Amino acid sequence: MAKDFKPIIGKDVIESLTIGMYEDSRFIFREYIQNSADQIDKAVREGLIGKDQGEIHITIDPEKRSISIEDNATGIQTAQVQSILQNIAQSTKQRGVDKGFRGIGRLGGLAYCQTLTFETSYKGEPIKSILKWNAGELRNIINNRSGQEEAISVIQKVTSFETTDAPAEEHFFKVILTEVSTDELLNKDDIEGYLSMVAPLPFPTKFIFKNKVHDEFQKLDINLDEYRIYLNTEQLFKGYSTYIKKDESHAPFDQVIDLVFFKEYAADGELLYCGWHSISEKNQSMAEINNARGFRLRKSNIQVGDEYSLLKLHRDRRFQFYFFGEVYGVHRDLIPNSRRDYFVENDVQKEFDHKLSAYFHTSIHKLCYTASEINTFLRKTDDLKMFEDEFKQKTNVGFTDKKEHDEYRQKFEHKKEEAIKAKKKLEKIEQETQTDGLLPVKKILSRVVPDDMKAIVDTIDIPKEDPKIKYRTDNLSSLNKEQRRFLGRIFSIIRGVLDASTAENLIQKIEEELKSGKEK
Repeated sequence: MAKDFKPIIGKDVIESLTIGMYEDSRFIFREYIQNSADQIDKAVREGLIGKDQGEIHITIDPEKRSISIEDNATGIQTAQVQSILQNIAQSTKQRGVDKGFRGIGRLGGLAYCQTLTFETSYKGEPIKSILKWNAGELRNIINNRSGQEEAISVIQKVTSFETTDAPAEEHFFKVILTEVSTDELLNKDDIEGYLSMVAPLPFPTKFIFKNKVHDEFQKLDINLDEYRIYLNTEQLFKGYSTYIKKDESHAPFDQVIDLVFFKEYAADGELLYCGWHSISEKNQSMAEINNARGFRLRKSNIQVGDEYSLLKLHRDRRFQFYFFGEVYGVHRDLIPNSRRDYFVENDVQKEFDHKLSAYFHTSIHKLCYTASEINTFLRKTDDLKMFEDEFKQKTNVGFTDKKEHDEYRQKFEHKKEEAIKAKKKLEKIEQETQTDGLLPVKKILSRVVPDDMKAIVDTIDIPKEDPKIKYRTDNLSSLNKEQRRFLGRIFSIIRGVLDASTAENLIQKIEEELKSGKEK
């Protein structure tokens, strides 16, 4: 190759690294929050603000179709604004230390607005710097396939820089998107739900186990990065609750009774990951209405991927959604990839997958199946008790015929056998809970299985068969013996050709008619 050859970087690289990087438009909030969080950390280290003084304010204005994200961190010195905000993939951040480091996320908004504006002021400088990207023009240039512009010339063409006077004590950084083209980004409720799982937020007060999480992380000497983030003046919190909803009615279906914590170390001795997951009374699959369901992967308390990212590591994929839970990638070599939907492939990432998968395959798998056996015992016992009452009522009212009587007794025997089997499995589970490894199961047992529940199975017995069966026609005293026998045959035919509900309704109607006829 000739030494004087000069490579050309075409305009399409801008689209690949900015406009075409992500599928979900909402990622821009994550990227701008991530950048603000890094600068807040820096401002705290430099003593510019206190640890609890950092704030990020998001404003969504659907009418004006504008979005702004502003922090009170360090801001950027005027002399560095253009080099930082016009360059692409030229970040000054440290890989494995800072939350962001590639220098491309801040331009994600270019795909969804006409103008992307950065405003910033640095403490001690009486200047506000304003750098604008003409996003609409940028898209036009990229979409014009007849043009062969180079990336640098395109950037120069679509950006502008200016400064204005500002108070010297100000320090902030603000992103403004004007003429936002995507309605999804202007839906406050949807963005709030998204950020409640993605952003580095504190736990809500209603999540009564939040202090337990903080205490556990403190023992591991891990800083659980949490930031005060506001959406249209309202502070945001993670989407966790102790109540589990079944459907759109939002009525509580189940509740969290405790948390389980887990961790694993890498081969080099460094903490690989740590995490927590819920234990609920029913321990069943959560409906999608529970926005926070599933094990969530996080790095620096920012979600990586979505609720499906860890699905591949489960032995039984259903169990991903039996819990609220978080897995924090701690090791410095667990680095989110450029799309931030998983970690960069390396040896530590492979070790992470292997060890977390082992935890899911053993502890989580066993917990789910054991909890299922507990639920089966409760269901079978309740079923037996209910059928006992039904059998007594049927015995008093009378059976349609001998066949129905025999069917009821067989059903009673079957339900008794099923309850006994479930009880034996429960007793085995109780024996196994004597080991520390099944502490979560022990907590479920103490919460959902009453002390007298097992005794119910033993106390319910099938009555001895009475040689004189009471039939429904016995209640029709106005009929003679032959008439009752004939009506009994009709009842049997009805029960044989119609479904149970329809047959019962018809038989009751006949009984009512015959009784009313007697009264007349």
